[in-house]
Amino acid sequence: MHYDERMANKNTTPLLTTNQGLPVADNQNSLRASPLGPTLLEDFILREKITHFDHERIPERIVHARGSAAHGFFELTKSLETYTTAKILTEVAEKTPVFARISTVAGGAGSVDTPRDVRGFAVKFYSKEGNWDLVGNNIPVFFIQDAIKFPDLIHAVKMEPDRGFPQSATGHDTFWDFISLTPEAMHMVMWIMSDRTLPRSLRMIEGFGVHSFRLLNKAGESTFVKFHWRPKLGLQSTIWDETVKIAGADPDFHRRDLFEAITAGDFPEWDLAVQLFSQEEADRFPFDHLDATKLIPEELVPLQVIGRMVLNRWPENFFAETEQVAFCPSHILPGIDFSNDPLLQGRLFSYLDTQLSRLGSPNFHQIPVNAPKCPFSNHQRDGHMQMGQPKGRVAYEPNSLSEESPRESPSKGFHSAAVEEVGAKGRIRAESFADHYSQARQFYRSQTIYEQAHISSALIFELSKVEHPHIRKAIVGHLRHIEEDLARRVADGLGLAAMPDAPPTLAAVQDLDPSPALQILGKMKDTLEGRAIAILIADGSDGAVIAKMKKAIGTAGAKIKIVAPKISGVVLADGSLTEADGQLAGTPSVLFDAVVVVLSDAGANTLAKDSAAIDFVRDAFNHLKAIGVDSGGQLLLDKAAIDNDAGIISVQDMHAFIAAAKTRQWDRGV
Repeated sequence: MHYDERMANKNTTPLLTTNQGLPVADNQNSLRASPLGPTLLEDFILREKITHFDHERIPERIVHARGSAAHGFFELTKSLETYTTAKILTEVAEKTPVFARISTVAGGAGSVDTPRDVRGFAVKFYSKEGNWDLVGNNIPVFFIQDAIKFPDLIHAVKMEPDRGFPQSATGHDTFWDFISLTPEAMHMVMWIMSDRTLPRSLRMIEGFGVHSFRLLNKAGESTFVKFHWRPKLGLQSTIWDETVKIAGADPDFHRRDLFEAITAGDFPEWDLAVQLFSQEEADRFPFDHLDATKLIPEELVPLQVIGRMVLNRWPENFFAETEQVAFCPSHILPGIDFSNDPLLQGRLFSYLDTQLSRLGSPNFHQIPVNAPKCPFSNHQRDGHMQMGQPKGRVAYEPNSLSEESPRESPSKGFHSAAVEEVGAKGRIRAESFADHYSQARQFYRSQTIYEQAHISSALIFELSKVEHPHIRKAIVGHLRHIEEDLARRVADGLGLAAMPDAPPTLAAVQDLDPSPALQILGKMKDTLEGRAIAILIADGSDGAVIAKMKKAIGTAGAKIKIVAPKISGVVLADGSLTEADGQLAGTPSVLFDAVVVVLSDAGANTLAKDSAAIDFVRDAFNHLKAIGVDSGGQLLLDKAAIDNDAGIISVQDMHAFIAAAKTRQWDRGV
């Protein structure tokens, strides 16, 4: 018997109903034409639930409220003419204007940049054939399989309604209670508990369309496609203690980083890659690609890079563009179509409805950031905030009174894939959606030992915030299906007296082959580009050493900031004055990827009495960063009781420091 049914059998538990009082028999599944078919517009329960959810808050986005965005272009490098008629995917070397917005999900517009959270990754292409919105996340899967559960998910993850906190955090009872009763979410839980949700920079995250879409060619033939964005700078994340301290030191850390990179001409860049596969190939997958809680491993369907996106212009007005931009997955082009993914099907309704509420008008498409850059015309008239002045007598089609009024075009217009749908209508989850643990197990087993340790630590931290013991135990029970060692590590960290039982499963858990492509460490680039390094100095520091380090670090592609006890700078050993980029107490080492400490003995002895200086080097060490030192710098480390290891390098060995600064000293954290 389902948990909710057991609860409903209690006399004190009210029935779940619609707003009109109609008892709801199934709150887990949308009404579909068949188990794998499209969601039906007839589903008034889904529409009522999502419509109410979409209108809960105005004008801030319900989710993805905290975002940063930029203009740029997309350039196609490989034609997909065999698969699609969409010009944006067939005209090689064509540059299409884009506007991309990257955001957190759970927090409000005033929250910080760096919580443990999924990042939205939305791109608006202003193509010759209209606007195409590719609206996804930096994670290729999602928590739920059906859009009817989205309001429940977000209600659970948002701040608890009786107390208004926590803001932008998943470590609380309502979120984990929902997860404990929603085993389909366990794959996504592995991703959000990994370092994927602690990005170092918005320029160092991947983007995914999440769902399977369709491409249609001239013959009307359909091919499934998944879209992937791959950052030029590679992947890099922070670690938890560092993330918490960054939030306090600079709540705008990611937004500032993106702004400064674009302003300096270090334009963020991503490759666009696709996974293409047929229905016949999909039928052989050991999972259902229409299930949004599943991904297609790159080892099974390799990625093909087809283009690149470059962001090269910051918005001139944050509100007018970044806040007013409206993305809708339903904004597509001829030659692109949807799959029957039930989560995608619900999003096609939800996003447009949300924009109507948030922006207050069906004419939101006339706001400049939302308007197509190609000609557009139709017979839609009037409405709140109508900025155009349609002329003429005719506002309908077909008509015989105007040769200039817009008309449908069977040859150039959008066509849906001619897919035959069979099956009994009903609220039923497809049997192929029943495996909730195999890919979660695959993800965990694909990580390095360091990344696995971070996942277990994250689970312990989050679940330690949960007040109700039965919820903590239930999650550990789910983890036993993923990896027994992980479950035991979390149980030990929570102090459970005994291992809880694993819940029953609807499908056998498979041992899928590990996928190295799921790691972060495996995708880090051997580069200092996009990174930032601090040089800590004080009165009496050696100017020649500082100049040498600045030249080497700059040549390697990183940005350098001079940090000193006072913002006015210091007097170097030769008597010259050097200004500082940051004051020590306000510029902690958490803001940098590696640090160099160049001090005289007297300067080291003075800074040893400054808690900010001790925290500066201790945090750098504890966060596994490379530390370059001269003799005075070594003296400060000694006074901070830091033991030397391979990641503490003399400034005389410039090449060794540069190599170490490109990554973290992972063995230090074991």
